[in-house]
This record gives sequence, C-alpha cells and structure tokens, in this order.
Amino acid sequence: MNEYTYPILFGVIFGVAVRLYMLRTDYRQYPTYLHGKIIHIALGFIAAGLGTVAVPSIMEEDFTAITFLTIAASQFRDVRNMERNTLTELDSYELVPRGKTYIEGIAVAFESRNYLVIFTSFLSTFAYLAINMWAGILVGIICLLICKKLMAGSRLKDIVDIEFVKPYFKDAGLYVDNIYIMNIGLPARQEEILEYGMGFILKPKTFNARATIANLGQRQAILHDVSTALGIFRDSGTPALTPLAKRDLNDGRVGVFVLPQEKDVEKAIEIIGRVPTLENAIRMPTERNANEKGRPLK
Repeated sequence: MNEYTYPILFGVIFGVAVRLYMLRTDYRQYPTYLHGKIIHIALGFIAAGLGTVAVPSIMEEDFTAITFLTIAASQFRDVRNMERNTLTELDSYELVPRGKTYIEGIAVAFESRNYLVIFTSFLSTFAYLAINMWAGILVGIICLLICKKLMAGSRLKDIVDIEFVKPYFKDAGLYVDNIYIMNIGLPARQEEILEYGMGFILKPKTFNARATIANLGQRQAILHDVSTALGIFRDSGTPALTPLAKRDLNDGRVGVFVLPQEKDVEKAIEIIGRVPTLENAIRMPTERNANEKGRPLK
C-alpha cells in the first residue's frame, strides 16, 4: 500500500456507484438481468479504474499512463457497436420493433455513460488528493446529481399535447380524428380494431416539435413503448393489426393508433408522454442562429 491506495479505491467506488445508478432495467427490459448487467458493470469498473489512476499518473509526472485513456475511448466505441448489433438482431423478432433511431440512441447512451464514469472517478479522486476525503465525497455527489440530470433527458410530453380520440371507420378507411391511418376491408378485422384499438392525437407545441415528431424513428419509438408497456393485440402474419402513427400534413399533428391488451387511457397517455425525445430525431428548423427560439403554434 502507498499514499495513492485509498484515493484510488475511493475513486473506483464512486465511479462504479455512478454506473450502477445509471444502469436500470425498466419496462423495456433492457439491459437484461443478469448477464447483460454484468457486462456493463464490468465495463463501468474498468472505466472507473482508468479515470482514477489518471490522477496519480499526472501527479507523478508519468504522462505515458494517460495514453490508456485514448485506448479506453476506442474500447467504449466497441460498446456502442455491441449494443447496436445486439438490439438490431433482437428487433427483428419484436412484434412492434424499436426502430433504428431508437436503437442508435440506446447505443450512444451506453457509450456515453462510461465516459461519465471516467469523469466522476477522475474528479472525485483529484478532489480527494488535492483537498481531502470530504471534498472528494462532495465532488462525487455533485457528479452523481449531474449524471442524474443527464440521464433524465427530455420527454415527449415536453413538446406535445396528448389527447385520446376513439378510432373509427369511414367505409374501409381507419381514422383517428381526421387523420387517415390505413385501409381495412375485412369486417372481422374492423370489429377487432374497434374493440381493441385506441387512438391518440399528438399536437406539437412549437414548430420545432412539429418537425421532431414527424421523424419516423420518433413515431416508431412511441408505438414500441406503448406496445411494450400495455401489451399488443396481434401476432405475426396479421398486418391489419399493426400499430401505426400518421401525420396530418396540414398542421403537423400526429395520429397514433395502437392495439393494447390493456385498454387504460390514462396509463397510455402517461406512457406516451414519457417516451424519450430521441436525440437523432430532434429537429430545430427555427434556430437559424443561437438566439432564435421555436415560436408557439397557433
């Protein structure tokens, strides 16, 4: 043991704690329990160790040790590729797929969280050595709060108003409000859709939000989350029972049609509102410069 043993242990513990906090299995059931979590906890431990040992290396003027951080960056890019490939393979077996945009967002999140672990370990260890243990604890808690804020992200309810509308048929056309969804000719399928189907209208709050919810990946994420949380009344080989989301081309509203096994309107509205706004789907056409903001829609 030497003078850096306790600071290194301190930084590793805080780094792993942050990674454990950011590793949650929710209603989407990803990452899986138990083996999927073990992979990410192990990578979090490696990231915490890299961030921690960088501080003693700088203090001892052993700058070659910092080159390991560049190697770590390439390794964590492989984490992103691993998640992308895994989820893409799994997506082909989903009744309602996540979609490539959602998968890319998840993969980016898993990569970026390892970098947050490195920064947390580095800063908490540095505060421990530069000041004292209590300063290290304070810095670690601040990093944990920052990670919590970054983890939250924006939700769909922040950019749209959600309203339940009962779907109906006009001849063979299925509509949600005045938005055409699809054509269903079989009377038996029409009866099933009217019995199990639910419709929702997403009204964008700003012009930027209108462009964001127009993204096909964002719409697919809504359908996937609702179908995952409330179940889905369909099986393979039944294209007529496919959930869909279509736009009103005049005002940018989106009509969402789903077939949940649990028809709970309030719960469905809450789930749609909590769908993450995908980073790759966000569009800001009104922000031609940093000072302009999206105007409210009239």
